[in-house]
Amino acid sequence: MPQASASPTLFWAPHAWVTGQWQAGVCLEASPNGHWAHITPGIPSAPEHATVLQGPVLPGLVNAHSHAFQRAFAGLSERRASEADDFWSWRDRMYGVALRITPAHMRAVAAQLYVEMLQGGYTQVCEFHYLHHSETGAHYPDPATMAWAVADGAADAGLGLTLLPVLYERAGFTQTQLREDQRRFASTPDWLADLQKAVTRSHRRLVNAGVAIHSLRAATPTSITRLLDRVGDADLPIHIHIAEQMQEVRECLAHTGKRPIEWLADALPLDARWQLVHATHTKPEEIEAVAASGAGIVICPSTEGNLGDGFADLGHWLQCEVPMAIGSDSHVCRQWNEELRWLEYGQRMLLQKRNVSANPAGGQPATAARLFEAALSAGGQAAGQKLWGLTAGARADMLVLNPQASGLLGIPASHTLDAYVFACDTPALRDVFVAGRQCISLGHHGAQDSIAARYVEAMAELHRN
Repeated sequence: MPQASASPTLFWAPHAWVTGQWQAGVCLEASPNGHWAHITPGIPSAPEHATVLQGPVLPGLVNAHSHAFQRAFAGLSERRASEADDFWSWRDRMYGVALRITPAHMRAVAAQLYVEMLQGGYTQVCEFHYLHHSETGAHYPDPATMAWAVADGAADAGLGLTLLPVLYERAGFTQTQLREDQRRFASTPDWLADLQKAVTRSHRRLVNAGVAIHSLRAATPTSITRLLDRVGDADLPIHIHIAEQMQEVRECLAHTGKRPIEWLADALPLDARWQLVHATHTKPEEIEAVAASGAGIVICPSTEGNLGDGFADLGHWLQCEVPMAIGSDSHVCRQWNEELRWLEYGQRMLLQKRNVSANPAGGQPATAARLFEAALSAGGQAAGQKLWGLTAGARADMLVLNPQASGLLGIPASHTLDAYVFACDTPALRDVFVAGRQCISLGHHGAQDSIAARYVEAMAELHRN
């Protein structure tokens, strides 16, 4: 864990984002169990013994989709040697890294990534974890070996973790098994359900677990049904990649007669536990079916841009009030303000309009506020957190902005969030707290130098010719 002194239980902020707006003079009291006991706006000066926070305060966001090991590949696929390069050719190169990572590498890479996430304003991550077995594909004596490596990395950083072991059993709709370079991903519904239970029973601090299905192309309907039978009515998150690429849509149509989201909504009992990751290529009736089910989506703008996935129908998702979290996926970006910025900018370029996500008629004239509130609420749901944000009962996570950062300097308090999302191109976070404990101070993580050194060593081993 980060080397930080015990945090006081009472804080005072000059401004804080409470109930969807900036409020002045906010007292935040954390209980000994690391959750907010009371949030009280309208206190004009700091009470005695309160720690005065040196800037505006935001709740931490959930990064609702992560493949931690891919941090070791970020920046290493930006060249091409052939006439064409797309998601599928990127995936083949990424597998080369996946086949080399040991548990020690995984911990080092995850710890570095998770420190960067804290510095980028995330305080919880949903880890879509399918790197299960040894480099040869053989099972470890402890099936959770790689999962523990991820959890150890999260503990090193002090980040909350929702571990989502992934069902992955075939290479495509017409395949019966995995490709050789996918050998580390192999799992069955029962094996996966047992792993989820093992993680839950471990009672690790700041760790909870759900399950995930890699995609409709990677798991048979029979296996998906079996996994859902094992999950039963348990209140835990269920994530799935879906409709990310048009090739996937075409193959699903050819194999099932339906588009991916259409098939999912028709064939399975979707509910609020379900999170549809990417959901890029849709028809309006598919969005409406998801809305009726209560399921959410997870959009990953920087990765979807990096991989050339396409643009989600953001306007219709928002109009239908589908819960919408964000994720960093392949980790070419680790800051949520940039994810929200590019989510909006993509729509502006596509539609040749400005402030596309704002909804003045619905009382939401601020683009940043509407996207942030969506990501805040849906992120908690995606991570299996009953309460999330600056509210009594939620985990005591918070971000303290640096009012002297170049993008925030001189900005009126009422426009702070707008400027953080759309005008900050340098770090603007000062301090970060998770469960009442300070993890980032003045932008610095107490263990970041040693974590970075282990990461550099792991990278040298992974990419040695």
